[in-house]
Amino acid sequence: MKKKNEFKPLWNLVKEEKVKIIFASLLIFLVEIINTFTGYLHGSAVEAITNLKIKEALIFLCIYYMLGVVFDSIVYYGISGLFQKLESKITRKLEFNAFKKALYLPAYAFEKFSSGEIINRINNDASTLSFAFLHILELSSSIIAAFCILVYVFINSWIIGIEILIFLVVVYFIVKRYNPLLVKLHKQRKKIGDEFTSLTNESIRGIREVKTLGIKKRLMKNMLNINSRLLDKSIEEVSLNTKYKTTTSILRNTLEFFIYASCIILLFYGKISLTFLVAMTYYVYNFTRLIERINYFNEVYQKMYVSLQRVNEILENRLYDDEKFGNKTINNIKGVIEFKDINFGYPNEKQLLRDFNLKLEPNKKIAIVGASGSGKSSIFNLLTRVFDPDSGVISIDGIDIRDLSEQELRKQVSIIRQEPFIFNRTIFENFKLIDEEVSLEEVRKYSKIAYLDDYIMSLPEKYDTILGEGGVNLSGGQKQRLSIARTLLKKSKIILFDEATSALDNNSQKYIKESIDNLVKNHTVIIVAHRLSTIVDADIIYIIENGKVSDSGNHDYLLKNNKLYRNLYEKENLNSEE
Repeated sequence: MKKKNEFKPLWNLVKEEKVKIIFASLLIFLVEIINTFTGYLHGSAVEAITNLKIKEALIFLCIYYMLGVVFDSIVYYGISGLFQKLESKITRKLEFNAFKKALYLPAYAFEKFSSGEIINRINNDASTLSFAFLHILELSSSIIAAFCILVYVFINSWIIGIEILIFLVVVYFIVKRYNPLLVKLHKQRKKIGDEFTSLTNESIRGIREVKTLGIKKRLMKNMLNINSRLLDKSIEEVSLNTKYKTTTSILRNTLEFFIYASCIILLFYGKISLTFLVAMTYYVYNFTRLIERINYFNEVYQKMYVSLQRVNEILENRLYDDEKFGNKTINNIKGVIEFKDINFGYPNEKQLLRDFNLKLEPNKKIAIVGASGSGKSSIFNLLTRVFDPDSGVISIDGIDIRDLSEQELRKQVSIIRQEPFIFNRTIFENFKLIDEEVSLEEVRKYSKIAYLDDYIMSLPEKYDTILGEGGVNLSGGQKQRLSIARTLLKKSKIILFDEATSALDNNSQKYIKESIDNLVKNHTVIIVAHRLSTIVDADIIYIIENGKVSDSGNHDYLLKNNKLYRNLYEKENLNSEE
């Protein structure tokens, strides 16, 4: 039952093309059934010749030729082409569904999965299913044809029939023994392949850091290790496949020997006809071809089954609970945020926030400060629902954020990170991802607010400049200003800055600070900062200690009355002087 469930998502896609598949399947089965007559036709032709019935022999050969041309050539290859088209269509749909589902995985899933593993599952594993249907159908057709031939054999000689049955039983036990071993090895090789893709992805995406950090040799050493393990598993898999195919090949030759020997003896004693003997020289081939198809399908199946398992873990979200959203929206949002009795800890880690309570007012510049690991960024992770609290309620304008629709939450809450992600498209296309209908004039308006328009207009291609993967053609400050401009296009009421200026030079920090100041008038602006110089003019600063708000006030008040804040501020000044 468990194995059947792996094919369920695939079956749902197959059902969409069921009429074409049923029609093509019937034709394939018809071809196989008709092919079972070839042995009989040849045998009859040979026996007619030995009896000097030339006309009868030619008729049998003509029928054989016509069936071969019409069914074995025209019909079979036409249907094979149709199946390959259907398989390509279904594979593309499966890839898209896996991609779509990956986008809907909870964000914390990507802390467990490597990007390379997810890419492998979407691209390589889904593509492994190509041509699987044709192999399944060919095997099924061969089994039906073999059954029909077996009936014919038993009618003519029960001795030959029993020999073939014994052979089929032995083949069954060989497949049953080797198949789990092949599946296990293929799964292990796939896992190492994920590491290969992940390291390749990281190395190419981070090529500038790879070069400047001087870690090319270290990465090549890591890749060599992965390659070595991948080679070991590949060799192990090939060795097991070789043993399997050698065993079945010996069995196939043994079958041919015993059947031919038995037929000669039975013909000598007049127990079978010459027609049957000649027919068996063809029908043995059907059974040996059945072994070859079982061998090949076994190879295809074990790869397909492993790939389906890996794709289904994404499609059915087996490793993580689905993200759940409500259907509420907020009309005329004010931007009041409240954390009430929040308890939270990351999976397999100690609790970070304990009985956490905090109310944030709109149209203010709000800062959150604390020592490293105190839970500052976790507040943003909870507010954006990257994680949900273990207990307690987070609300916007009195509405539990778990009751908001995903679209509403993403619309009203935006976050600008220390390293915002920029898409490898033109500057204008980065904005069009937010709003397809946005005009260049509107984009320029938001870019001016973010102090970026002058720089963009100085570029040769202006807003048609391609930014490169991850925005490599922009400085850190320019990336953040572009992120701010994109956020303004979203018209989010609540804007979060997560360590947004901690790695910037003073000039870039100045621009970001002015951008933030412009936002305060109409937004709820919350800043998590290590660099206290960026939030000294905040309307209110909250201090987080031991998972709770320990103090709050403006910069002057906290500098005078809060030891932790004063220590953080003095340490920053000391570092800047050095």
